[in-house]
Amino acid sequence: MSERSNTMLWYKAPANEWVESLPIGNGRLGGMVYGGVKQERISLNEDTLWSGMPSEADNAEVVNYLEKTRELIFAEKYREAQTIIENHMLGPWSSSYQAMGDLQIEFLHGLEVIDYRRELNLRTAITSTEYKSKGVCYYRESFISSVDQVMVVRLESDTPAGIDFEASLTSPLQHTVFMKTKEQIVLQGKAPSIVEPLHDPSEQPVIYEEGKGMSFQMNLLVLPEGGRVEAHGARLLVKSANAVTLLFSAATSFNGFDKDPVLEGKDPAKLSEKWLNEATNYSYEELKSRHIADHQSFFDRVELELDVRNYESIPTDERILAVRDGKIDDQLAILFFNFGRYLLITSSRPGTQPSNLQGIWNNKTRPPWTSNNTTNINTEMNYWLTETCNLPELSQPLFDMLKDLQVAGGKMVDVYYKCRGWTAHHGVDLWRTAAPQGAKSKGPASWAYWPMTGPWLCQHLWEHYAFSGSKEFLQNTAYPLIKGVALFCLDYLVEDSEGNLVSVPSTSPENTFIGPDGVHAAVSISSTLDIALMKDLFTYCIDSSEILGVDEEFRNKLIEARERLLPLKIGKHGQLQEWYKDFDEAEPGHRHTAHLYALHPSNQITPRSTPELARAARVTLDRRRVYEGTDTIGWCFAWNICFYARLEEPEMAYEYLTKLVANPFPNLFNAHRHPKLKEYPLTVEANFGATAGIAEMLLQSHDQCIHLLPAIPKAWKKGKIKGLRARGGYEIDMEWDNGKVIKTQIKALNDGLCRIRTDYIPGIVNEEFIIKDGIIEIKAKAGKTYLLEFKD
Repeated sequence: MSERSNTMLWYKAPANEWVESLPIGNGRLGGMVYGGVKQERISLNEDTLWSGMPSEADNAEVVNYLEKTRELIFAEKYREAQTIIENHMLGPWSSSYQAMGDLQIEFLHGLEVIDYRRELNLRTAITSTEYKSKGVCYYRESFISSVDQVMVVRLESDTPAGIDFEASLTSPLQHTVFMKTKEQIVLQGKAPSIVEPLHDPSEQPVIYEEGKGMSFQMNLLVLPEGGRVEAHGARLLVKSANAVTLLFSAATSFNGFDKDPVLEGKDPAKLSEKWLNEATNYSYEELKSRHIADHQSFFDRVELELDVRNYESIPTDERILAVRDGKIDDQLAILFFNFGRYLLITSSRPGTQPSNLQGIWNNKTRPPWTSNNTTNINTEMNYWLTETCNLPELSQPLFDMLKDLQVAGGKMVDVYYKCRGWTAHHGVDLWRTAAPQGAKSKGPASWAYWPMTGPWLCQHLWEHYAFSGSKEFLQNTAYPLIKGVALFCLDYLVEDSEGNLVSVPSTSPENTFIGPDGVHAAVSISSTLDIALMKDLFTYCIDSSEILGVDEEFRNKLIEARERLLPLKIGKHGQLQEWYKDFDEAEPGHRHTAHLYALHPSNQITPRSTPELARAARVTLDRRRVYEGTDTIGWCFAWNICFYARLEEPEMAYEYLTKLVANPFPNLFNAHRHPKLKEYPLTVEANFGATAGIAEMLLQSHDQCIHLLPAIPKAWKKGKIKGLRARGGYEIDMEWDNGKVIKTQIKALNDGLCRIRTDYIPGIVNEEFIIKDGIIEIKAKAGKTYLLEFKD
């Protein structure tokens, strides 16, 4: 099976627009490469280049309205309570992630070309473009190195003295460009202090203010081999070179979420020039080999192969269109799986910002939804793949953000709710905005008011511990953060008339129901998502306390509080109820299925432990499915893959994977197709979610067992995968044929009882294993690898 078929994106023509270009990145710097003939354009980003500056949660009036909303909600006057929230309890918009600028290369050869090809190699994280013009073969490649913190562009031809071009830097932000040396140009710029969100009409949406706003610098150095370099204003002209290497670096004045980027900022010139100068110590081949080795140390951990038809001779964009027309292309699903892993490796590295709505790739000053970290599903979905797909280090930026929110969100809950601990609402930016947003637009509360970011993101902390078993991480990182959110939840909960502890106000993102008075509303009491999140959160905190042997009194309070939370309920249609009462949905096909959190990514609902609730979850999916054509989009398909995998329904999971693979832009980025939008923006969470979903189809470990091939579709009859991880600290390699496991290798990272479930246990060639109630049990020892072979 050719590697190119499932690790290579390729095309017969340049990108015409940004959503057709190819992404490269190192977690901090991002680039989108067009592969042009007359002009090469690389759109550039730096993950800390945002509008705005630090701000405090300062709406002290919120707490004065909190009790009034609770009174109204208990009186079933939901819309009145919602109006108060929207008029009085919301804070400012988040700041906006910014497009930094473009590197433009104008070529001086002819426009008529033959044998054109551009590609992105996911295994090397290198884009390349090649073609012939007037008998000369031109070749260039680009990558962004995490090791050396620079972007490298290499230009070559098969003819001596065949390289002629002009290079320049530009930016949509305020900037100046100047020559530093005859081989180097510098762009210095400034980000706006205020950017109103794209969805909020404004007469002056972008504002620059003296003494405010992030500063940044970009440096471009030309290193020719032969030929000469001339300066033309702020452009570099290269003539008659045999080959050329371009080195690009960039930095901002960002110095922390709570530091003014002007008064307390770093010097971007010093940082950018440092990285550039250090990179010049290496040849092009050395930079390239260092980059590839670093990237492959992550990418090569997992390999998936399917014995299915290969379409590597067909360009990627044509393959997508063919699937859209009904053609079967399971190799494209593997490419999509690998692309998701690639995107996280290139957009989230230790020391960087967490991957946002667009990863790190953005070409607008006013990006969709400010390109922030939308934390009522999207950011979480970005990181579902880290543990299962053997990329645990890449969650570090998310954990660092939680540490920042512990501070910023702690101040917010004190001002807004007079609660202890910390949390955040649905959108988080570089400055760790934790307050409910949308004050200028007055909501709607269906998305603006949702103080459950803390509980949901704490699941990632617990999962990191569950997969690694690291008590050091649990003690030093996870438990303090989880405990802080548990404190907030304890204080936010109130007692209802029957002695239950309920969250009020409560919403189910981003949905609405029809109240008893026939009015549509979003706020009520203890949505199903709130209940499930807090049950998980309290359990994580209780278990952590027991494992670490600390906080017994607090642990007992949580045990008592957990028992007083409302149960998950089944509604009149047999569905999993979304709200505390069995309200009818205002939008039966709404894209958010937040109440199914209990099925995935949580494990509160499983087919074996809670069969009735699992059936109710299936009914919910059936009811959403009836209307999905009007309100379901890419990331919803990704979540459905995970839902159906957890329900062990492989053909339904496969159907939604096929729908998703038919959905993206030509570069495989998720196209956020939505009937309410005039323009389809790029959002990246569906790419990550689908990768996690494919892993769920192949391996699950949330139900006290490692389940091999829990949702393998008929189309994937034969294949193998290596490097997936399971809870408890196991790394799994596996081969299957006829949809049945024939061999699996399990590497134990910790001592423990390893329990394995398969649907096929005819015989095992190894005396170390026992079978008990249909489960294979191994008393695993850390560092030891166990081989299971299955025979007819």
